[in-house]
Amino acid sequence: MPSDTVIDGARCLRRIRKLYKLWHNTEQDDDTIVLTNDNNAIRSVDAIILVRGQKEDNSIYSKTAAMQTWLFGDEIYDILVVFCQDSVIIFASAKTINYLKQIESEQNNKENSPRNFSFLIRKDNDEKNFSDIIKQIKQSNDGQTLGVFLKDKAEGAFGEQWQNYLNEQSFSTVDISTSIAYLLSIKDDKELPLIRKACDITGKLYAKYLKDQIVNAVGLERKIKHSKLSDGVEAALSDEKFVAKADFNHVEMCYPAIIQSGGNYNLKFSASNDKNLLHYGGSSIICAFGTRYRSYCSNLVRTLLVNPSDEMKNTYKFLMDCEELIIQNLKHNVQLCDVYKLVRDKVQNERPEFANKLTTTLGSVVGIEFRENTIAITSKCTIQAKKGMTFQVSIGLSGLDNLDGKDDQSKTYALFIGDTVLVNENEPCTILTSSKKDISHIAIILNDDGSEPEEVEKTPAITPRRAATTETKRSDAPEESRQEYQKALLRRLNERAEARLTSQDDKVSSEKARRINNSYRSEGQLPQDPDIQDLKLYVDKRYETVILPINGISTPFHISTIKNVSLAVEGEYIYLRINFFNPGGIGKQADSIDKENVYIKELTYRASNEKKDDVAPASNNLSHVHKLILETQKKYKDQEQERKQMEGVVKQAALTLNPSKVNPKLKDLYIRPSLANKKINGSLEAHTNGFRYTSVRGDKIDILYSNVQYAFFQPCDNEMIILMHFHLKHAIVFGKRKQIDVQFYTEVGELTTDLGKHRNMHDKDDVLAEQAERDLRNKLKSAFQGFIDKVIQQKNFPFEFEKPFRGLGFHGTPHRSMVLIMPTTTCVVQLTEWPPFVVVLDEVELVHFERVHFQLKNFDMVFIMKDYSKKTLSIQSIPMAELDPIKNWLNSCDICYTEGPQSLNWAKIMKTIADDIGGFFGGGGWTFLETEGDENQGHGGAADDSDIEEEDYNPEEEEDGDEEGSESDYSGEEEEEDEFKDEESDSDASENLESDEESGKSWSELEEEARQADAEKLEYDSDNGGRNKKKVGSSSSNIPSKSRPSSISPSKTRPSGIPPSKTRPSAMPSSKPRPSTIPNKRPAHSPPPTNNKKKKK
Repeated sequence: MPSDTVIDGARCLRRIRKLYKLWHNTEQDDDTIVLTNDNNAIRSVDAIILVRGQKEDNSIYSKTAAMQTWLFGDEIYDILVVFCQDSVIIFASAKTINYLKQIESEQNNKENSPRNFSFLIRKDNDEKNFSDIIKQIKQSNDGQTLGVFLKDKAEGAFGEQWQNYLNEQSFSTVDISTSIAYLLSIKDDKELPLIRKACDITGKLYAKYLKDQIVNAVGLERKIKHSKLSDGVEAALSDEKFVAKADFNHVEMCYPAIIQSGGNYNLKFSASNDKNLLHYGGSSIICAFGTRYRSYCSNLVRTLLVNPSDEMKNTYKFLMDCEELIIQNLKHNVQLCDVYKLVRDKVQNERPEFANKLTTTLGSVVGIEFRENTIAITSKCTIQAKKGMTFQVSIGLSGLDNLDGKDDQSKTYALFIGDTVLVNENEPCTILTSSKKDISHIAIILNDDGSEPEEVEKTPAITPRRAATTETKRSDAPEESRQEYQKALLRRLNERAEARLTSQDDKVSSEKARRINNSYRSEGQLPQDPDIQDLKLYVDKRYETVILPINGISTPFHISTIKNVSLAVEGEYIYLRINFFNPGGIGKQADSIDKENVYIKELTYRASNEKKDDVAPASNNLSHVHKLILETQKKYKDQEQERKQMEGVVKQAALTLNPSKVNPKLKDLYIRPSLANKKINGSLEAHTNGFRYTSVRGDKIDILYSNVQYAFFQPCDNEMIILMHFHLKHAIVFGKRKQIDVQFYTEVGELTTDLGKHRNMHDKDDVLAEQAERDLRNKLKSAFQGFIDKVIQQKNFPFEFEKPFRGLGFHGTPHRSMVLIMPTTTCVVQLTEWPPFVVVLDEVELVHFERVHFQLKNFDMVFIMKDYSKKTLSIQSIPMAELDPIKNWLNSCDICYTEGPQSLNWAKIMKTIADDIGGFFGGGGWTFLETEGDENQGHGGAADDSDIEEEDYNPEEEEDGDEEGSESDYSGEEEEEDEFKDEESDSDASENLESDEESGKSWSELEEEARQADAEKLEYDSDNGGRNKKKVGSSSSNIPSKSRPSSISPSKTRPSGIPPSKTRPSAMPSSKPRPSTIPNKRPAHSPPPTNNKKKKK
């Protein structure tokens, strides 16, 4: 028995009641037990014995273990349980008794407690306890017949001791295995989720691992044994990425995976794998395996066909029709033999040649035990199927002939398919294993490029490698198929987004109406203050209102209508200026004002500073009011900020405390965000409906299970902290702030390292410290994992803990620093540093990669949410080497992504989309991101602007482009330049004059600055040997000196109001740049040339 297991007392007593009702043949309220001849065995016994010795070495299935799991939730060793007429006797160690005594807390419930419990603790001498147990057995009914499991043997000293003592008595025994099997076959609401989880793990393990392994082996012509593939499946079961939303510590194989090919087929689940190589020369490959989750089994059988012929395809489709016939007719109160007869008749009528090739068993009940042969779909089983039963349905054809086979191994093949299903009342069965099995998903087509198989065997060294392609293999698909799939995703995204957003009746673009603050309902409610009567300015702090006299009338203005106030002194007077929010002003508050009303923009009051006859000057009132307005404004803004922070906070229900002293609990935990300026530790305890964190100073924080949207557990592997993180549905308030993310963690080592230590690498203290840290890590991992296991086993626990997949992680900067970002099953998270980064994948519309260019080392990743009113989330500075792995991961998650070379203004883009949803999707929707990411095509102004920005960003490329254009594009246009030379000079002069007027400096001032600059540069040149001489372009003679002084350096003489684009005439006949009139070789003393192309305004 694991020490971290928590028993569900109510569930245990409820199932004991079912056992007694089956035993005593009493009427069932829920109609879960059917009276059949198979149940007569249990009704003839006087007591039921359930004994378990020490743990068996090889056996994983037994009726005793199944019964213990069904009753207690786990297997318990060295225990004796006796069900008598009016009592239940439990004889075990003190630790086990303490664990099982939790059932006593439910005995007060009359509905769940039909029997009395007697707990006996094992001691050194058990003879007296055995004697007492025998006495109670003899008092139960006739006290002569015992119900036991004859095939189960209790191993170990305890089991042998009990068996020897029992043999001395004169009891007769009856095997009740069949009756108990029927009792366990009908699953309740607690068992079905576990079976569904096991089926989900099995389906993903097949689709994401085993199928890919086989397809890759076929495509690459790898030589791999059946046994190796089987071992790989069991090894993959310990990989977190294949076990979604489940604790892989509770996942195991039902039986070793069965892989068969090459003509040797055995369609039984007891078959063992041979060491033959996987054969794919036009034959079938059978895969069968199942997984157990928390002791509940599942099963999946698939057949892959390599280059199947038409006959093989038709046979496979017929077999699928037979399985569908089973699923359609396996219903409540239908005898299992009738289902078998329907399939048998179909085979004999449609394909009689397959009558002797069909499997004799078409399925059996599956649950805690993988297979129950007494409840199976056979020709002799008369048991009726019941609602809630789960079957592993499996049907196959063996010994089939392949006329197109080219070798002995491919001339014989077999077909085998199977699923785990749930029986419904009036509807067909529900398939729990969701892996697709139609012909388009299981056929592997080999492209031989015209080569014959015989030639492939003779000359393998020069034969081109064959590619195995399947429709569902997208995660490892090449770039072209990935792009095609992304285009299909983008098309579906636009369709679904348009339908979703248009159905919201423009709720996305609706804004909250601005709250109107009415201080007083009538004039009579104004304060009765002398200042108001004297028509002075007055501030009512209680109602946060400023009362101003206007035309002899005291008029109130709430403090929220005042934008700002200013106080100025001019001579003998003081001026108080009050500015109000009004339509057309700046700020979000001004935008929300109703523009149809009439508003006051500003008011100015003047008062004298003169003091007459010991009377306070009138300006005191303005100074006092100015001070009060600022104080009231600050107080009001703080209140508004606090109110906004409290928006979205939903009041939680009260936490129901569990009075039991064995509640799951973790001590010495820190909480983030912190409750104070310094770290304070505390303890986290799980109660009936939520968690409670209690700090050492008495702070209490409650988190209800129903308010947790996602929970994460990040072990301390390669980390300095171990943590549990909760992402909530609704924010909770602590520390005067609302929090949507709450984290509990413990440090496992020193977060900082003292580099000043100079010690020997073999220092004994360092070695001991490292060993102590390793021990601490293991201890903390065990403590956290034990706490989580206890929590999720509680009754009505609604969520599971996810672990980040470190192997899929990548580095990036979501906030301030570079961190490791890791995906989980449902989210993308960074939890180590605070603040955390959590993106829910189900809420993501698409992902856009920015700054994707071969010359850059990093790129950015932007998440656009399905709720367009939410702000986009971004991860910056991701290494370019991570781009393809991230794309593959997004592609496997069916998340659409796009890419582009630029960073976009997402705030404006999302606002534009929200303002016109119909127009956005009518114009192609999110396809504009694909257009923006295409570097070879220009699409209107957006592409042109991007080119301009790129050129402005790199002046050296611009300079090279101008030089190349002047030599290549304009070498034959000298005559055209002569014709336009006069126009250029005039227009250039006119532009410079206009710019001169805008700059505010005359040309004489500019020339004076130029002379000073030239004098400084000549002095510099003389100091350096006079090597640099000033050169002027030949075209300067055609430009008047007033419009373009030849001795002025570009960075010194250009007026501040003239952009670089004004240095050339704007009336150019061609969109291409004109040839430069300045020689390519610039003076050494002049500054570097600036980018002369027009910049985007």
